[in-house]
Amino acid sequence: MSLAVGCVRCTAPVLPCPEHGEGPALWRPTEATYDAFAEHLGAARQFPTYLPWPISPGWTVTDFAAVSDGDGRPRATLTCTSGTSELDGPVDVLVVAEEAGTGLGARCARSRYDDPGAEIGERAPTAKVRIGSQSVNLWDVSTHSSDGEFDRSVVAGEAGGRWLWIVLRPASALLLLRDDWILRDVSHVGPQLVELPFGAHRPAW
Repeated sequence: MSLAVGCVRCTAPVLPCPEHGEGPALWRPTEATYDAFAEHLGAARQFPTYLPWPISPGWTVTDFAAVSDGDGRPRATLTCTSGTSELDGPVDVLVVAEEAGTGLGARCARSRYDDPGAEIGERAPTAKVRIGSQSVNLWDVSTHSSDGEFDRSVVAGEAGGRWLWIVLRPASALLLLRDDWILRDVSHVGPQLVELPFGAHRPAW
């Protein structure tokens, strides 16, 4: 098995976590490969796994993860694509879809709360992405209480009754969302996934 278990809320590679105790299991590969991604999709079952689509030339899928509860029911997925932009240099884009209260998006964002909650929806959206025929509004989420607060930009919204988080590093990469971004749920794509580029350095989150 190429997926290793760990804590959703920190980098502890064991459950129960010494700091956070019992909780949902985070399943993450030791290396981003096609075979590991196929295993990930099996663990995620019907839960959506979103990737920017199509993946830009020179970009690769560098990480992914799935979260499940004690009954094996999926609660969240994560993907990371990495590449370079002319203005920002090396860029990581993490996309998290999760049930409320899971905490994976908050871990990647380094936000103060598990869910975006009152931080969004009370002002004009910061950005939009398209998932299928749906246009999804996204609002910026404050990370000012975290260390390294200026190393990332975070936007979040609701898609399909779940929280959708996008974390971009460095923070200036938020400007990439000015373009018409499309996210695709690749859990049902099938043979096309063979053509996905995997590899490169796995980022920390």
